[in-house]
Amino acid sequence: MLLKDITLPTPQENILYDNVLLDLAEQGIAGEALRFWESRELFIVLGRTGNPAADLRVAKVRADRVPVLRRSSGGGTVVQGKGCLNYTLVLSKERPEIRDLRRSYQFICGNIIAAIKDCGIDAAFRPLSDVALVEGNKKVSGNAQKRSRKFILHHGTLLYQFDLEKIAEYLAMPEDVPEYRQNRSHLDFVTNIPAAAGALKQEIRKAFAVTQETGHLSLEERECLRQFLKRPDTTIDLAA
Repeated sequence: MLLKDITLPTPQENILYDNVLLDLAEQGIAGEALRFWESRELFIVLGRTGNPAADLRVAKVRADRVPVLRRSSGGGTVVQGKGCLNYTLVLSKERPEIRDLRRSYQFICGNIIAAIKDCGIDAAFRPLSDVALVEGNKKVSGNAQKRSRKFILHHGTLLYQFDLEKIAEYLAMPEDVPEYRQNRSHLDFVTNIPAAAGALKQEIRKAFAVTQETGHLSLEERECLRQFLKRPDTTIDLAA
């Protein structure tokens, strides 16, 4: 598998570059990949069907001029910024463990849990798509997917040094919550992993058997990203 440790300058580029990786894999130009990225800028990302009015504290988001974008995968709304490590996986449906949605979450999150444990921290899978620390049963990772014909695009987050207050400031309580949340507030439900980003990356890299690495976009990726940026903006106008 090819590792791409690449953070692009803007929130929109970072969101769209994941779609580039999936698109090129579907075309047969590229293959399976693992990407790491971490935004320097605070912004919010809604899932494919997320509703800003229901998911956000709109007045606060608007007052603070926090950008709000929409990604192509499902899942819930997240706040992005420093201290939130993102991992992206493009995986082939030729893998038996990837063909089925639930099994794919178990496989991918299982590898993430193994990586966290190799950092000396006990974590567990919380269906459908969360990873939580065993101590306190607090969420540290959320995951979502877009499934295409031959490949899937899997998005995951790992909180490690994130300002958790920002989650409470900008996100409303979601309507659809996992049972293990037990009606806890954002600050009672989420936490940071007590591990450095470098250590987490190293263990995740091993868990997914990375064999190659690059820190640069290929010519095909640059062109595909340029075309994607010409499409309607993924930014959501809260004033509309």
